Amino acid sequence: MLMRKQTAGMGAVAVCLKKGRVDVARITRAADAQPVLEICASEQIEGSEADTLSRLRRKFSLNRANCVTLIPEGDYQLQVMDAPEVPDEELKDAVRWRLKDVLDYPADAATIDVFTLPADPNAPTRTRSVYAVAARNELIADRMAAFYEARLLLDVIDIPEMAQRNMAKLYETPGRALALLHLSAERGLLTFTADGELYLARGIDISLAQLGHAEGDLRQQLLDRLVLEVQRSLDHFDRQFSYLTLSRLILAPSPEDSGLQAYLSENLDVPVEEARLQDAIDISGVPELASRTMQADYFMAIGAALRQESGA
Repeated sequence: MLMRKQTAGMGAVAVCLKKGRVDVARITRAADAQPVLEICASEQIEGSEADTLSRLRRKFSLNRANCVTLIPEGDYQLQVMDAPEVPDEELKDAVRWRLKDVLDYPADAATIDVFTLPADPNAPTRTRSVYAVAARNELIADRMAAFYEARLLLDVIDIPEMAQRNMAKLYETPGRALALLHLSAERGLLTFTADGELYLARGIDISLAQLGHAEGDLRQQLLDRLVLEVQRSLDHFDRQFSYLTLSRLILAPSPEDSGLQAYLSENLDVPVEEARLQDAIDISGVPELASRTMQADYFMAIGAALRQESGA
């Protein structure tokens, strides 16, 4: 997303840096078959990031793999805006100009990428919207340098919203929209997709860690806040994209049954289901991924590995 290049190799692999470790996941695909998960593992960071990436390259024979990595939440900004009325080749420059009043650093110091939301088929002349992604040049340069030093081919630097989009696509009903709620240890992320396109992404300041540690009234308050945030997002999606019918809300895997699926089902007028990766991905090569804890742990890395260039 923020950095793409064409490289010759043997397929893509997600290599995602997290706190204290690097996750790696590789997906292969065949026509009319489930994606196959070939690799899903992690390496503790010892020495520099480049040292750890180099060990991963040797351990998993990634010498010719085209790599996808994710920017951590907090290291980028995602902004939705009306698409500037300029030719496509001038779109990024026009968006950069608009972002100068939004960023807390000079727009010239930002790496910018843009993706366009699909047009309303019932109102083709309506102004289209775009999502603009911005990150500091030095953050992008540092990540590229670590991969270069480790002799890994970094093909794409992406964002978690797009990794979640990739995962949501596996659970979509053709012609209908899907909401996917992922609670990580740090935050919540709710996305709305249809036919493999991201329409809406909302960050939620309620994390799995908060819910796990809360008890009694505090837990109830967090659950009520979560329901309110999700309902507001459902209402906003319905107003903005009334031509799309929402099929259901999917919950990303969590380490244990928190009762969240039952609570949301009771308080929302939309079917709520929990995702099981083995229903959408062939995990026979990594049987330990049947564990809820592992599915929760590697959700974003697997989503990044599902990226297809045609889907951008």
